[in-house]
Amino acid sequence: MGSHEDRDDETAPCRFSDTTLRVNGKPHTLSVDHRRVLLDVLREDLDLWGAKKGCDHGQCGACTVLVDGRRLNSCLLLAVALDGCEVTTVEGLAGDGEELHPLQRAFLDRDAFQCGYCTPGQICSALGAVAEAAAGHPSHVTDPAVPSGEPVRLDRAEIRERLSGNLCRCGAYPRIVEAVEDVIR
Repeated sequence: MGSHEDRDDETAPCRFSDTTLRVNGKPHTLSVDHRRVLLDVLREDLDLWGAKKGCDHGQCGACTVLVDGRRLNSCLLLAVALDGCEVTTVEGLAGDGEELHPLQRAFLDRDAFQCGYCTPGQICSALGAVAEAAAGHPSHVTDPAVPSGEPVRLDRAEIRERLSGNLCRCGAYPRIVEAVEDVIR
């Protein structure tokens, strides 16, 4: 990771670093201000507008993306700290083809959105939640009798708990849970 001096004041501390992010399978090397968050880099530098800026405090989940396969709020992540990471946004779920990811299709089929503002974050969060359950990560409602490290079965309570960090102000929760159920069957 290289860096360069502030162009306006040679005595100012370095505020930029070259950062390489692999976003939706494609590498991008950018000179990033140390204060910028991943959400702003995705939206303003890479023209990826799927992740939404909602609360900007990590409380609504509208900005959720996958970083190295884990769901995270991109509004809380300093982009420079993610040098070398794989970032997947809702735009990258379908791959290079025209077909939607099965979860995107399920959201459409179940009408699991109303205004749609939270939908990209909900979909990324649901993908992360499914992977976490398959890897045996328990949630707050997981039966303590489930052996540690064993895959966790996603029933409605598990799905609701695991997606509780993503807020839908329209009230599409029942359809979102049904869409996730459609994909995990």
